[in-house]
Amino acid sequence: MQISERPHLPRGLASSYFDSDGVATHDREVLVDGRLQGYFLSAYSARKLGMQSTGNAGGCHNLIVHPGKRGLQGLLRKMGRGLLVTELLGQGVNYVTGDYSRGAAGYWIEGGEIVHPVEGITIAGNLRDMFRNVAAVGNDVLVRGSKQVGSLLIEKMKVAGD
Repeated sequence: MQISERPHLPRGLASSYFDSDGVATHDREVLVDGRLQGYFLSAYSARKLGMQSTGNAGGCHNLIVHPGKRGLQGLLRKMGRGLLVTELLGQGVNYVTGDYSRGAAGYWIEGGEIVHPVEGITIAGNLRDMFRNVAAVGNDVLVRGSKQVGSLLIEKMKVAGD
């Protein structure tokens, strides 16, 4: 999995030559082959950690999760059996522990094919485990605000509901 930050992306909603501290921003690789390359640091957080600012006071700038080779149908075939989440409800991330829990709806998949709709469920996991268990990234890139990402195939998550 590869994630890049592109603060000078033409027409990017989070494009900026300087962060909120006045530190110059620059293109950088955040995740390369699944390995974290650095943190998002403001001048304050960098000073507290004894590190250099990454130009991220005020947040990240145009994050891009690099697409994989498969489309959504290819991801469903690879999954075989599981849940295709199409809607998420609420905010459910604990920023200290990384625990994640949200209401969801979507479709149950068997043999790589949609079998029936599913609603009124909760999906749960931990962000660290979720990143560790990303099996594939789809080439069906969706741009939401300043983030670009394809569908994600995550191997293990908890699902609760009727």
